[in-house]
Amino acid sequence: MYSYHEVMTYCEEEDVKFIRLAFCDLAGNQKNISIMPSELKRAFEYGISFDASAIYGFGNEVKSDLFLFPDPSTLSVLPWRPAQGRVVRMYCDIRYPDGKPFRRDSRYLLKQAIAEAEKRNISCYFGVEFEFYLFITDEEGNPTKIPFDQASYMDIAPEDKGENIRREVCLTLESMGIQPESSHHEEGPGQNEIDFRYSDALSAADNAVTFKSVVKTIAMQNGLYASFSPKPLKNQSGNGMHINISIKSPNGKKDSDAFMAGILKYIREISAYLNPTEESYLRLGEKKAPKYITWSSENRSQLIRIPAAKGEYVRFELRSPDPTTNPYIAYALLIYAGLDGIRKQIPLCEPLDQNLFIADQSVTDTLEKLPANLKEAIEQANQSSLIQQYIPDILD
Repeated sequence: MYSYHEVMTYCEEEDVKFIRLAFCDLAGNQKNISIMPSELKRAFEYGISFDASAIYGFGNEVKSDLFLFPDPSTLSVLPWRPAQGRVVRMYCDIRYPDGKPFRRDSRYLLKQAIAEAEKRNISCYFGVEFEFYLFITDEEGNPTKIPFDQASYMDIAPEDKGENIRREVCLTLESMGIQPESSHHEEGPGQNEIDFRYSDALSAADNAVTFKSVVKTIAMQNGLYASFSPKPLKNQSGNGMHINISIKSPNGKKDSDAFMAGILKYIREISAYLNPTEESYLRLGEKKAPKYITWSSENRSQLIRIPAAKGEYVRFELRSPDPTTNPYIAYALLIYAGLDGIRKQIPLCEPLDQNLFIADQSVTDTLEKLPANLKEAIEQANQSSLIQQYIPDILD
């Protein structure tokens, strides 16, 4: 964690030549402006302006000037750039010209949710399991749909050709101060998974955005294309972004159960932000991706499962989100849903200890389902009391 003065000193002493000021559009795509070290003091004091009308979800050409203010605690060297004339990156807060926070800055929206939880003496922690495919590129470097290998779940080399890519990704992340927990080949051909140790919500969201850029960069440097699409291959497993959540509160398991009940209550309303593309809904309901709004222990056919874990690793895992989500908005909505569950003391329904992928129709017909497509999900979001109460600006 760096302070303003430490960042200034670091850039002077470590031969930093470029500073990337990074932020996300409303869809969670990372953007940045590069400045020279001579402009760094101005960035901290006055911000660096940019044209908001050119950024997805940020508005039109009227009053389109916004300013980036770097967060010094997020300073990180980009290890794939030259060691001489280093390039560093900081995530930024976005503000209007009058200094007020930009209402569609998704990082700011998450900060508000965290503050709301802190008012109730509740701390939320997130750990993510990312899945992605590696595809071969053609002679011009364009992506194909040809998987990098034909390996399957947890295979090893030589069948698993992604082993060295995952290793390089994990070591790169580690050098940036991000702690991967494990990695392996997934079920699909050319499909990989890297999991992260839990951290506070804001750090977890920053790390998720960093992770996707690192994977894409390392893949490109190895002549490959990394795809985070929810369903890149029609008859193969989709890419999930399983979100593990644990909370610390004065009431312990009672609050944790109510938090989970709140997420189950609002999941249909927030699915448009957890699964924001048409392709997202091709993944749900098959190949271990959930379809029904249920929970159970150690059961991967459920929307929420409770992994077998002890002590600090006790958590619950939400299995519907995919990597196209904006993690800042996703985590904010999950926090608000969980807090509402605690505030209203929503009772947690009974677990459904069945394999829902083979369950009889007499069972599944009685269950509430996730939205079947993006249109249905958006309709639910537009009618959501939770979204209208806490983050109505993203619906404008």
